[in-house]
Amino acid sequence: MVGEYRPPRWLRNPHLQSVLSSMPLRRAAGQRALQRVGARTTEHIIEVEDGVRLQGFHSRVPGQDSRGLALLLHGWEGSTESSYMRHTAAHLLASGFEVFRLNFRDHGDTHHLNEGLFHSCRLSEVVQAAVEVSRRFPSRPMVAAGYSLGGNFALRLALAAPAAGIPLVHAAAVCPAIDPSAVMRTLESGPPFYHWYFMKKWRSSLLRKRALFPHRHDFDDAVLAQDMRGLTRWLVERHTTKADVEDYFDGYAVAGDRLAGLQVPVSVLAAADDPVIPVAGFPVLRLPAHSHLEIARFGGHCGFLEGIHLRGYAERWVTARLVAAADGAARATIGASV
Repeated sequence: MVGEYRPPRWLRNPHLQSVLSSMPLRRAAGQRALQRVGARTTEHIIEVEDGVRLQGFHSRVPGQDSRGLALLLHGWEGSTESSYMRHTAAHLLASGFEVFRLNFRDHGDTHHLNEGLFHSCRLSEVVQAAVEVSRRFPSRPMVAAGYSLGGNFALRLALAAPAAGIPLVHAAAVCPAIDPSAVMRTLESGPPFYHWYFMKKWRSSLLRKRALFPHRHDFDDAVLAQDMRGLTRWLVERHTTKADVEDYFDGYAVAGDRLAGLQVPVSVLAAADDPVIPVAGFPVLRLPAHSHLEIARFGGHCGFLEGIHLRGYAERWVTARLVAAADGAARATIGASV
């Protein structure tokens, strides 16, 4: 489905969209938006399998009736404080939701919480965290949203929710990494800036882990000097049970027909000009009839900025999709009780 997003002409460059969306100026604007809404935010440590601990932040506007609980998931090397997380949380809070922003392992300021390294096949700990979040904050209905790799996790969470007992009624994903192998090839062949940007952040993360747990992580600088594929191969061989890089990518891919059996409806927003996530996989994504795919002509990677104010279509889109889903679920519950 062709999307409704139409940026001004000067914002139609995908690289400008992608870079501006993560600038400190937009993060600061997101923080101001959170402050304006007047929410009370508390930190929580969620302990799941094998003593793994994940950090998150619950926000609620005091005195406001809850429309439901929204779980937000960030992208690779992002955090709960990424600009899109702050802006989306502010929109959802203003629309009546409670919001829980979850940090993946080794993201944000959480490297000290676990010895083991983050990798993208660690779905079970995110599913268990979602179960615990829904128990601690039983506002119903529950919805979820994620960006980039967080969008991938949100879609896999929707697949896993019924069996895990998570009361999830909808998940929204913005620029989700549906085919990780294709993403790697794009980063290797595209503008070098994106490869450099993600590798800079990943190396910094690994350096923090080495400093915190030298007995567990004794890799040398030659390991860190590898390119993304080489460092991913090292990660897979030493820190996962996957056979090789492609087996690892297949372990968290959601492309093709992998979402065809979804019981929880999802909404997906992609950009045709995304320089990180190839658009080719989205038109052939098999979604059930209850789910929704929107492909915008412009937007870059998790950009979708609408003007000089740097406010975004994506956070409005996420909020609209989740509001509609939550209200629909509430009406269905009322109807069933009559």
